[in-house]
Amino acid sequence: MLKILVNVYACSPEKGSEPGMGWNWCLHIARHCELHIITEGEFREKIERVLPTLPEGKNMHFYYLPVEEKVRRMCWNQGDWRFYYYYRKWQQRALEKGREICQKEHIDIIHQLNMIGFREPGLLWKIDGPKYVWGPIGGLIDIPLNYLWKSSKKQSLKTLLKKSISALQIRCAHNVRQAIRRADLLIGATMEETNTIRKLYGKEVIQMNETCTTLQDRAQTHSFSKDGTFNIIWVGRFILTKQLELALRTMALLKDKPQIRLNIVGTGNDEARYKEMADRMGLKDSCIWHGQKGNGEVQRMMLNSDLFLFTSVAEATSTVVLEAISNQLPILCFDAFGFASIVDERIGIKIPLTTPKQSVKDFAEKIGYLSDHRELLAEMSANCIARQEELSWQHKAGYVAGLYRDLTGK
Repeated sequence: MLKILVNVYACSPEKGSEPGMGWNWCLHIARHCELHIITEGEFREKIERVLPTLPEGKNMHFYYLPVEEKVRRMCWNQGDWRFYYYYRKWQQRALEKGREICQKEHIDIIHQLNMIGFREPGLLWKIDGPKYVWGPIGGLIDIPLNYLWKSSKKQSLKTLLKKSISALQIRCAHNVRQAIRRADLLIGATMEETNTIRKLYGKEVIQMNETCTTLQDRAQTHSFSKDGTFNIIWVGRFILTKQLELALRTMALLKDKPQIRLNIVGTGNDEARYKEMADRMGLKDSCIWHGQKGNGEVQRMMLNSDLFLFTSVAEATSTVVLEAISNQLPILCFDAFGFASIVDERIGIKIPLTTPKQSVKDFAEKIGYLSDHRELLAEMSANCIARQEELSWQHKAGYVAGLYRDLTGK
């Protein structure tokens, strides 16, 4: 059995996003390989509670390198650039631990897994001997400039600065260049990352979304009744890239269809502004604000919904999109970024990324049509079963294990 050294800063069996992505990659690949996993210690208790209950647990060996609580708060406060200083220090500790592991174990492959942002590829590429894999690599997607329509000058300047820094870092940052050149296999989270690395470095890159679906052992539960309320669910943080305002303005164009309801799950600093905006648009009866909900509750809400509306304009592959597919919930989203390759015509509808004004019209048109033709939603929901299989963790893990074997010839 191949031995893989995995660098996965964020890893938790009970979380979504980066921690859930890290855990699921490790869990499912452990069915094919023996993993030695370097991770931060925030979720140690959760990992050690569940590990003995898993058949794959015997192939998962964890090494914890905890950080201070203040560093954890910086990490989960996306946009806090102070975190990168501490993250680099953590990667230096991970390099020391990685060398120690390689001295004791016959490691075949080193895999730099997460965080997926390209800016910090870690330092395990400095270890000679084992094959080196980096990816999925993300972080090259930024909000399109014309979707900064309602942002402040400060936010617009910040976005422009980030775009400029990203373009410079992918070309010039020492660790990024060295990790790419050292890599025996590169994986891009979306076509944006894949094409950029190919163009700049002339290396082959495999495109593979960073997250997957969880296979559900249950029959379709959605009724998609032609009578009664048409329930849409929107899930996300109240931040600029999630574009909740597009969803609210879409609902404002649908006020002639009182059966349509928008269930909003999430919170953020701009919550009061968005609620005031909804009231000003006359959406008091059309929008239901649920606040922050746990992952299990969100998925239960998906089972009682007719459509998942995803308005994000800067994302790799959002976990919540895969959760919608896992719950057989049809999706309406943009034809862009990581979810462009995830959502096809069998399970949803995509609109082009054009302008905010046109996007609102396109979303409203599609929602109105689906509300009047709910039999199409039933077909899409049924098709989600096959799509789950294609996008499942099991399928991805088997594919990645095959890539490992190709690299090593074992």
